[in-house]
Amino acid sequence: MRVKRTMKHTLQVTLLLVLLFVLAQLIGLGITARYLEEGTLPYGIERPDVEENTAYIPILIAIAIATGLALLIIKFNALSLWKAWFFIGLLFTLLIAINAFLPQYIALVLALGLTIWKLFFPNVYIHNSTEVLVYGGLAGLFVPILSVFSITILLIVISIYDMFAVWKSKHMVSLAKFQTKARVFAGLMVPYHRGKKVAILGGGDIGFPLLFAGVILKTSGWLDATLVVLFSALALFGLFLYSKKNTFYPAMPFISAGVFIGYGLGLLV
Repeated sequence: MRVKRTMKHTLQVTLLLVLLFVLAQLIGLGITARYLEEGTLPYGIERPDVEENTAYIPILIAIAIATGLALLIIKFNALSLWKAWFFIGLLFTLLIAINAFLPQYIALVLALGLTIWKLFFPNVYIHNSTEVLVYGGLAGLFVPILSVFSITILLIVISIYDMFAVWKSKHMVSLAKFQTKARVFAGLMVPYHRGKKVAILGGGDIGFPLLFAGVILKTSGWLDATLVVLFSALALFGLFLYSKKNTFYPAMPFISAGVFIGYGLGLLV
């Protein structure tokens, strides 16, 4: 009973959030597998031309620029600009994700319809349905250009940054609150029963472990990639189980620890 009173969310909400996380990982791996087989992206979209072992450098630069732009949008409360940016990113990633299984013309129509539905007629079902797809689109784009070394460096840097952004500067907390208020949130969202309170998990906390699992899928196969997913989900569940209510935590350090444990076990099997 003591754990139930002190844990961040109710057990039901926690399990649902972790289940959606796992679903996003597995669907993302399925999308990634298709692009690893076929190689080409829809409509002539090109992947960045970088070396696998140094691919983390331009990705980190892009993340830094995007974070700076996001903070400027928050500062000036430019909600319309945020929605326009979100629209483009959502359409782009959904297009790649859906095209893994359907022809590009059908994928474009579906991606456009889902993007409009999510932004202009939002509800929790369409929100989470699209969220479990978009990170597979990102993985299909980036996994082929990443090595185990580069994605490891990327996870370590992002985990350190996440701790700083949540515990020190707290700008990640401001970003999460702004997105929730705007009802345009990158990440999973599970509402409580009979209430306005919601449990959230940021998009980066889903996307980065998926990139790692995708690279392991590329280099070692499904068994090792599944172990990465399993232990990242267990780490996330542990974080929710022992964290306190009304307190923000950086999820990436804990998820990354689970990812590395799963990867290490895969090397031993």
